[in-house]
Amino acid sequence: MVLLRQLLGDVLRRLRLRQGRTLREVSASARVSLGYLSEVERGQKEASSELLQAICTALGTPLSQVFREVSDNFALAELQSEPVLEMPREPALLRELTQAELTQTSGGPARDITDMVPV
Repeated sequence: MVLLRQLLGDVLRRLRLRQGRTLREVSASARVSLGYLSEVERGQKEASSELLQAICTALGTPLSQVFREVSDNFALAELQSEPVLEMPREPALLRELTQAELTQTSGGPARDITDMVPV
């Protein structure tokens, strides 16, 4: 299981390293103890929204951008841990289209199952 605090810490650390900054520099700018910032980056501490905002301000990065990156990483982690299904869970959601419907919907014959789903 992937923990949100670990993904958040990974994103914060990558941002800091991309800027070539040390933990000491960012902790001083954010007014957060060096040890606590280190624990947040290692995913060992849950950071409050106020603390996250202070860290992001110190990094010159909007909190929304950090959350977007965390969200993308979380989605990838979920996909990697989920078994890939051969067939949809609810086949009734996908109905077979007639050749005429396929031509109207996709502009041509279906190449794979994703072409069979009307948009």
